[in-house]
Amino acid sequence: MASSEEAATGPVLVCSLKVSAVRTIPDDGKYHLVRFPFGTAESSDEHGMHQVAQPDGHTVKDWTREDRAGLIWPARSGWGELYAMVQWESGNYSELRDQFVRDPLGFTDAGVDTTATDHRVPSPGRNYFTKTHGIFVKAGTPLGLRVAQRSGRSQKLLLAEFKLVIRDA
Repeated sequence: MASSEEAATGPVLVCSLKVSAVRTIPDDGKYHLVRFPFGTAESSDEHGMHQVAQPDGHTVKDWTREDRAGLIWPARSGWGELYAMVQWESGNYSELRDQFVRDPLGFTDAGVDTTATDHRVPSPGRNYFTKTHGIFVKAGTPLGLRVAQRSGRSQKLLLAEFKLVIRDA
């Protein structure tokens, strides 16, 4: 196991999150941050980028209710590769949306900065999507995955994954 100093300066850092707890997403015209549990067997966070005790001093008490459970806090600045997978229940959608976002809760002076926004036409049956996007990430500026849907009613997000790989810039 590498020391924390070695982990912070090594060539690659990874945070891989997965949630299979069904979440209902309303059709309210807003994006919703996908929340992920802490410390599950399905997730990997060797470098401490998705923790209950967050770098700004806040402690998440209930991952199912607090949007902070959707944050990955990059352990260092560098070139970030973001990956996501979302799976929606079958439904009568007119549109499904997803995006990556820097500072999704507006903690920094730079504010919310969205990227890799996709508005998708749904297919018949369940809808499964994957995406990847490269961006520069900054230590202290959290990242998130947001979703939205248009169907005239609330719909279920069945499964989601959110991953960050940081390489030296």
